[in-house]
Amino acid sequence: MHRLSLEGENSYRVNSRKDFVRNGILRQEDVSECFDFAYGMTFGGSGAHRDHRSGGQAHRHMGEIFINTFQGKLAEFALYNYAVIVGEMSIDPPDTEMMELTRWDSFDMDIEGSIINVKSTKRRGNLLLLETRDWDSEGRYIPNSESGCEAYDFFVLARVDPDGERIMREHGFLYADSADREILRRIILSERWRVNLAGYITGEELIDEVIEPGHILPQNSTLNRYTRMDAENYYVQAGDMHEIDGLLKEIRDRRGDSERCY
Repeated sequence: MHRLSLEGENSYRVNSRKDFVRNGILRQEDVSECFDFAYGMTFGGSGAHRDHRSGGQAHRHMGEIFINTFQGKLAEFALYNYAVIVGEMSIDPPDTEMMELTRWDSFDMDIEGSIINVKSTKRRGNLLLLETRDWDSEGRYIPNSESGCEAYDFFVLARVDPDGERIMREHGFLYADSADREILRRIILSERWRVNLAGYITGEELIDEVIEPGHILPQNSTLNRYTRMDAENYYVQAGDMHEIDGLLKEIRDRRGDSERCY
């Protein structure tokens, strides 16, 4: 896997990109369910998400947490529909149970025994990012140490269009800590949401090609000239990831043999 280009002192640039091609599958009812989940977990007070990243310095407003949660759940539904419709796989839909801050799902998706971590970003995003404080040298997710599912078979990068943060900013909600549910719902559901399942890597590749060689974006570094990194992250560039159709084949090949959760 390619390392990011070093542009200057603590400044990096993506050099292995992938075009946005809509291949995720979303229904309007999926978008509605994602909205209900994200609103409940933030403005609605039915659940909670952390207001900062692992090792991060910035504390996020409810509007920022809402749109990140919404887009993350959209990514899960897009992958779920892809696996069911294209792969003809029988799996449970994404979990939309609203949890307290001290509880969280031990994984994003279980597709026929393969444990999947789904990461979402904006349309122009080309990096799968994992906060280094959350992962040990064996590719285990440290916050799951008591859940019985510490590691993952696959990591999927999904890109969401349009830019949800831009939409929230334009309507004055991005940095808000309260929002009228019906007004925000009307804004979000009026958009045509699309998802690009940009690619995937395996859990073994995370260890061998990312963690061990130290593919790390440092905290406070600059990415593509304008984005400052709030926390230190492992990274994988989209252009270095396997095409998403290969994921379904690998899942079938591993069917019943996953030992990543223990």
